[in-house]
Order: sequence, then structure tokens, then C-alpha cells
Amino acid sequence: MQPTHLPLTLVLIALTLGSPAIRAEGEDETAWNTVLKEKLFPGKTIAEDQDTIAITAPYRAEDPALVPIQVTSRFPQSQDRYIRNITLVIDNNPVPFSASFDFTPASGRADIATRMRFNAYTHIRAIAETNDGKLHMAKAFVKASGGCSAPIGTDLEAAMARMGKMKFKFDGDKATLSQPNAVQLLVSHPNITGLQMDQISRMVKPAHFVNQVKVSFDGQPVLTARTDIAISADPNFRFYFVPDRAGELKAEITDNLGGQFVSTQAVAP
Repeated sequence: MQPTHLPLTLVLIALTLGSPAIRAEGEDETAWNTVLKEKLFPGKTIAEDQDTIAITAPYRAEDPALVPIQVTSRFPQSQDRYIRNITLVIDNNPVPFSASFDFTPASGRADIATRMRFNAYTHIRAIAETNDGKLHMAKAFVKASGGCSAPIGTDLEAAMARMGKMKFKFDGDKATLSQPNAVQLLVSHPNITGLQMDQISRMVKPAHFVNQVKVSFDGQPVLTARTDIAISADPNFRFYFVPDRAGELKAEITDNLGGQFVSTQAVAP
């Protein structure tokens, strides 16, 4: 049998696609495949598909310290089938683990949107765990750099003065009973990464960031999150919940220095 000779153009394409040097900076997935996957999900099988969740992120971010990220579930939450957790990983950040969000059937939808810091060109991954224990991943590539070390700004004193203030914001005027309702939690907190320089003192400020968020409705958990330095200053979380009556939304946050803050808001469908 005579050997098959590929056209030169096909050979060049294959070599180009296979060469890490030709890929966009940060697009190589070696860190995930060789270190992060096993460190964060030891011994687990992760299916990369679009059947469970999708992730939306800008390919080229305007501000690396305020990159909008949205994770959208492909099915509603129910007692029989639901997403119990979504973990966000930014491969090339100083701390790749970025956030972990716990949901319940009462969430209505396991969707989450927030703003994040990107320190280098990198993939961001959303790994969803469904109630059957299986893991599913969606990913996006973002061109942004310097977000974790971006200057704090000149108004740190004012930011510290309003730290801990929170507000719930609904898409409509009132919540709708027995339906998933979109709501935003706005948190005032400088979320200092420990890599940023104060523009006035020129000193690197110690890390001071929100590391836990709990949202409940009349005592029942709606959203629980563990977060790290990738979450932007003044964290903003958009999520869903399903009220079955009038009640009270409650947000409780803590930060890595022991700060604790609580806010409540009446919900009158």
C-alpha cells in the first residue's frame, strides 16, 4: 500500500493548531489538566458539555478588575433534578479558585452573575455538580490582565466607611409568587486582594475581602457562596429565588478579617 500524502496546506494547519507557541497567550490548558483539576476535584470525572450550564464572558475585557461573568443553567431547579453547586475557576489567576455557589430547589434557577478580576489571559471555568453527584463544565477564554493588582484608587477611606452596607434589587417592582425571581445583592466592600498598591501611600495593602455570603428567605437557604480575591470590589451577585409567600430576604456576609455584616429586606409579592 502506498503511503498517503497530505497536502502541504493541511500539514501546516495541523502544525499551527498543535503548537502551543501559536496559541493566544494564556490559552494553553496545561495548568488545568496537570494541576488544578486534580487539586480541586480529586478523582472526579468532569464532562465538558453545554447540556447543564453555559458561561458568558467577554473575549476581550474593557476593565480587567470588573469583568462581567454570567453562568446560566439549562434547566429549572426541581426536587427531582437540580444543580447543587457551581464552582468558578480562573486558571491563571494568583488564586485560581474564585468562587463556589450552593443552590437548592428553592433557588428556582441555578443562575449566577457577578463581576470578577482577571490577572492574565486565561480560561474561566464553571463546574456544576448536579444532585446525582455528576460534574459538568463550561468554559470561556478571556483576554484581560492586571485585574488582581489594579490600584485600589484614591477613595479607600470612603470605601471603608461604607463597608458592609447591602441592598437587594429586584428586576420588577414586586416579587412573583411561585416563580423564579431575579434579584441582585449589592455589597459595599473594597475587596482588597493583597496584591494592590494604595495610590496615596504607595504601600501594598493587606488582603481584605468577602469570603462568605449567605442569602436566606424566612430562614430557608437560597444561595450560599464561598468567594476569594477574584470577586471585584463592591461585590454584586445576581441570582434567583422562588417565594411562596410574603417574607424576608436576609443576607449575611463575612470577610477574611472577621468582619460580619447583615441586611434584610421585606418581600411582599
